[in-house]
Parts: sequence; structure tokens; C-alpha cells
Amino acid sequence: MPVASLTLPSPAAQAERLVALGVHERAGLPAAELRSAAGSAADGALLVVHPSLAPASVLAPLLQLGGKQGFVVADMTDVDAFAPVPPVVLPDGPVYAVAGLDRGDAMANWSPDEALPAIVDDGRTPLTLPEGIAWLLQCPDVLERNACFMTIGSRLRRPDGRLDSRTPALWISNGTGRDGAARRGAPKVGWCWAGNRHTWLGFASAARRGAL
Repeated sequence: MPVASLTLPSPAAQAERLVALGVHERAGLPAAELRSAAGSAADGALLVVHPSLAPASVLAPLLQLGGKQGFVVADMTDVDAFAPVPPVVLPDGPVYAVAGLDRGDAMANWSPDEALPAIVDDGRTPLTLPEGIAWLLQCPDVLERNACFMTIGSRLRRPDGRLDSRTPALWISNGTGRDGAARRGAPKVGWCWAGNRHTWLGFASAARRGAL
């Protein structure tokens, strides 16, 4: 079921949040263009700056949770190469909307390989990694310890055409290993194997995407 307790701000408020974070500048967009796009979005929809303009590596450091800054794990230097895979099709234009968000808690302890066909059969679409980050920029508390989520709409395709086995996810760092103790509690972009299950990871999805 969707995360109903954490309602998205209005599209206008989302635009102001993105402007305050400087997302428009990083994306090379005038603030007025972002605000104009928000004026075309319906209440309850998430504003997403197209990843060709604002990729995951640009957005992740803007995440904040409990005063801790977001980051990408050290062994995911190719994070921006994770791109939408079928059946995901991104709308054209610099800003688009995603509606009907669901953190995917009901699929906790499923593997990505199991979750994708179930999401599609339900008439929904898996979130991409930049979309998941965009959600957390507006609603940081969607990310909860032991209730985090994967974004399997983004995958890395190898030169031979096969999909890399890594699947991107957003969770909260424990401050261990190469994360470093100072990052304990920070929002984290990481990955898991496509065939593995985790009790604390759901699969974020949406009802639809639309151009603005």
C-alpha cells in the first residue's frame, strides 16, 4: 500500500524546495521554468528533473536525514550509468511528474527478480533511482530504518547487452566499512544483487509518469 502518512507537498512547494536546494542550477534550468512545470502538475504528483540534467550523483549529496548528508557508496562510481530499463519509459522534457507513489513495503523480502514482474502485472511501474532520490528530497522521512526501498526501474546494461546483477537501492547507513562512522544514520545510495532478498527493503513504484 502507498505510504499515506507522508503526503507530498504541493507541486508549487516542491518547486520551491528544489530551487532552495539549487537543483535547477545544477540542471541548467531557470528557476522560472521549474516553477512553470509545477503549475502543470496535479496535487499528489512528484516533480522529477530529468536524469539527463540531474543524475543520481548530483542529487544524492542533497539528501538530508537527521542532519546527515546523503552519499553514494564508494563501489558505485558508475551510478549514473544505471538507466531506465523496460518497461520504464521516461517522459520527454526537462521536468516530469510521477503519481501514485508506493514504497513497496508489501514486497519486503522479495528479490528484485521476483518483484519486477509483480509490479508490472499490477499495472504499476518501478521507480528509477533519480525518482527515488527526488521523493526523498521532498519527504526525507519516507526513508526509515528497517523500512527502506529499492529502485529497480534503473539498471546498468553491460557492453554485451546483459543486465548487470546490481540493483540500486536507498537506505540508511550503519556507518560501517567504507561508509565511515561519521555517516551513521545518513541516507545512502547503494545496491543489492538482483537475486537476493532483504527483509528491510521494499520496491518503490508508481501508478504513472506524465510529461509537464
